[in-house]
Amino acid sequence: MTTPRMRVKAPKNAIKGEIVEIMTLISHPMDTGLRKDKQGIIIPRKIVNKFVCKYNDIEVFVADLHEAISANPLIQFSLVANDSGILKFIWFEDGGEVYSTTRKLRVS
Repeated sequence: MTTPRMRVKAPKNAIKGEIVEIMTLISHPMDTGLRKDKQGIIIPRKIVNKFVCKYNDIEVFVADLHEAISANPLIQFSLVANDSGILKFIWFEDGGEVYSTTRKLRVS
């Protein structure tokens, strides 16, 4: 599988104390280990099992994901913009693969 595409919708600017909405999506098939391919062979389980968002290296959102989550999981959450800094989005996959991306947030 190629590296999954990660998308983030987050404001670039915010006012101190403002609640900002964050949306993030990873393009991932989320194979549950229950489906078969065209030859009838079971496709091994390979899912994104955890998502973490850090704001200036502090965890502000964590989600444990399971087989029931559909392909291309979309996660939406809010946080309070206190300081300018970096939002880091980290996706953990079965087998130890880790995918991440960052966005800057400027607070005035």
